[in-house]
Amino acid sequence: MQGKLNEIDIRSILQLIELGQRTGELFVEAHATPSSEVGSGLGLGSHLHRVWGRSAKPLQEQSWFVFFLNGQIIYAGDTGGNLARLQDYLKRYNLEQSLSPAQISPAIATTNAPEYGHLWALLEQHILTPAQGRSIIQGMVQETLFDLLDLHQGSFIFELGTPLAPQLTTFEIAPRVTKAMQQVQAWKQLHPLIQSPEQCPAIANPTALRENLHARAFAAFEKWVDGKTSIRRIARYLHRDILTVARALLPYVQQGQVQLLNPDPQATRPTPLALAQSDRPPRIVCIDDGLAVRKAVEEILSSHGYEATSISNPLRALSLVFQLHPDLILCDISMPELDGYEICAMLRKSTAFRQTPIVMLTGRDGFIDRVRARMVGATDYLTKPFGEGELLTLVARYVGEGNPEHPPPDLQLETAVEDEFTPQTPSESSTSPLSSG
Repeated sequence: MQGKLNEIDIRSILQLIELGQRTGELFVEAHATPSSEVGSGLGLGSHLHRVWGRSAKPLQEQSWFVFFLNGQIIYAGDTGGNLARLQDYLKRYNLEQSLSPAQISPAIATTNAPEYGHLWALLEQHILTPAQGRSIIQGMVQETLFDLLDLHQGSFIFELGTPLAPQLTTFEIAPRVTKAMQQVQAWKQLHPLIQSPEQCPAIANPTALRENLHARAFAAFEKWVDGKTSIRRIARYLHRDILTVARALLPYVQQGQVQLLNPDPQATRPTPLALAQSDRPPRIVCIDDGLAVRKAVEEILSSHGYEATSISNPLRALSLVFQLHPDLILCDISMPELDGYEICAMLRKSTAFRQTPIVMLTGRDGFIDRVRARMVGATDYLTKPFGEGELLTLVARYVGEGNPEHPPPDLQLETAVEDEFTPQTPSESSTSPLSSG
């Protein structure tokens, strides 16, 4: 089952899954709202366009997974793989420091739902109680449904499959959808003063606000209303729904004592990998059977201070990446013997590459290809032909800036790929170094 949200809405899709008692995954991708609708208060789609602008990438910030078992919801979240949401929920129980990678090694659900896998690791280590876990998942499901039911432009695909396992709890769809729809409708009544749960309240007139509140309440405002913490995050911390928090803020917004700021787009970008423990620059491996693409990627990244190498043989690549331990993998989709989807899926099964950014390089630009990339655990998607600026922006997003002053690559990098090089064949010739293939 797949289609466009202007042909069928999310509520109807969820009802069909519930009635059919289906087990599988629903993937939803938001589309940018037309400029004529921006500012009209149409909900999340409009807000995403205002905040992110035309450069917003659906694969990064605007797509979601919902997992089902026999027509009931197991878990739901966005596809970013960011653990900030789980950390927010853990803050309720003063457990936010428990999410340290040194302490937590998730063994399940790390491909499409790393957040869920980390939550299970906390349960298995008895850091979280089952009751706390169920409460967190319930909140995650409800806020995801709020976002999905407020969408007006997008695409979806539902795939039957094995359920996300193990399951801590499941939720009936109908009552959750009803509650989320009520929230969406009530939220629209807050427009235009409050437009999105991602907006960050800030104290605009502290003198007037202090006069309206007793000391303890004002102290709470100073703690949370800092211009950096969104309405949604405040709700998570306080164990309240976003509508309750927004309504509490509304009178102060109306009086001009509190203002709402749009989030900083850079604050929601993936955090580059920490390379402080190594003096070497970020290491990038490009797996592509096209010689022209490989050489162009190597030259661009090397000239900008990255340690870059390329591999043409996908079978050889699987063993080499374990030797090279790259910080980022660029992987073509269409290759002989083993395609990019298969490589990504295999790497994600290893604990060594569960958190490594994997970006798919391809000449395809279809929704189904993006979904397949997500379902095997790809972090992002770059369509060929791409320019030097696009490549550098994407790499910097995941591993930070390169270091042009770095010394030549170490011997391990050179010797590991030395015997992998194969002469160019006629099929590899190309007039454009970053052409589609």
